Amino acid sequence: MELGLDVIASDEATVLAVRGEVDVYTAPKLREKLVELVAQGRHTIVVDLEGVDFLDSTGLGVLVGGLKRARSHDGDLVLVCTHQRIIKVFEITGLTKVFTIHDSREAALGTPQPS
Repeated sequence: MELGLDVIASDEATVLAVRGEVDVYTAPKLREKLVELVAQGRHTIVVDLEGVDFLDSTGLGVLVGGLKRARSHDGDLVLVCTHQRIIKVFEITGLTKVFTIHDSREAALGTPQPS
C-alpha cells in the first residue's frame, strides 16, 4: 500500500498528515520526510496518524527518531491519533510516556475547539 504524506505548514507548527500503512516497506519514506522537515527548520511537528491503518515497530522507530531529532533543535513532535488499535501499540511499548498524543489537530496545535 502506498504511504501518503501531506505537509500543512502554519506559524505554530508543521502538520504531517500520514495515510496508509507505516511498516518496514513504507517507514523509510516517513523517515525521509521527517528529516527533511527538521532540516528546513521546522522543529515543531504534529504527526497526524488519523489516516493510518497499520503501524509496526519500524514505524514506531521512525517516530521516536523524529522526536529525538526535533527535540535536539529545541522543538517537539506530537501525535494526533484516536484509533484504539494504533494507540494500543504506543501503550504496549510504553511510548505513551514519551509522546504527547492528542485527539485532534486543533488540540495538538493548541487552538480552541468549537463548542
